[in-house]
Amino acid sequence: MERRSLRLAPMLLVSIVLLASGCVGGGTPSAQESQQTTTEHVSGTASTPAPPASNPLVAEAQQAAAGDIPDNQVFLTFRNRAAGYSIEYPEGWAQRGSTRRVTFRDKNNLARIEIASGSKATVRAAADEMARLRRRTPSLRFQPPMRTTAHGKPVVKVVYTTRSATNPVTGKRVVLVVDRYYVAGPGKHAIVDLGTPQGVDNVDAYRLMIESFRWR
Repeated sequence: MERRSLRLAPMLLVSIVLLASGCVGGGTPSAQESQQTTTEHVSGTASTPAPPASNPLVAEAQQAAAGDIPDNQVFLTFRNRAAGYSIEYPEGWAQRGSTRRVTFRDKNNLARIEIASGSKATVRAAADEMARLRRRTPSLRFQPPMRTTAHGKPVVKVVYTTRSATNPVTGKRVVLVVDRYYVAGPGKHAIVDLGTPQGVDNVDAYRLMIESFRWR
């Protein structure tokens, strides 16, 4: 594995709208949201069944609080030869999965890469998929998909949020803010989800990660 340190550009001015005024499917999440079983609560337990492709990330209510990725964080290069891509991820993060779906995590800091069929990544397709996920996951809120670039290549980006189940001790729920990227490839596309608990700043580190994604 290759190692590199995080080189931070000047802090980006990023504002994420989390409430219904700027998102599709607004409203207050109901108490029944924690009963949804179609979302992916990522854990380190290898026996946890894999969910259907592209389900939204959801934080774990009992997971320890996650902090900002430090400025001097070392990154490693993960090469998925079977799926045909590489991406950099923070050293020390736990890896789960292989080939079609790989997840890296440190507490509730989460990164997941999925490979899906079809080489096109469009705003319309992303909006349709997020609307389907919203119907299955009531806590999900998302901003309209937009075209942007990563490593000079066109990608489609969606910002969405989900809420964890209620923590039985604190009575609180973790809001996870996720940057989702659809990256077109040769006869397939990658869905890259980069999730951060609300209030944690991983903007620069996550930008480095999506900029490092390469098809092989």
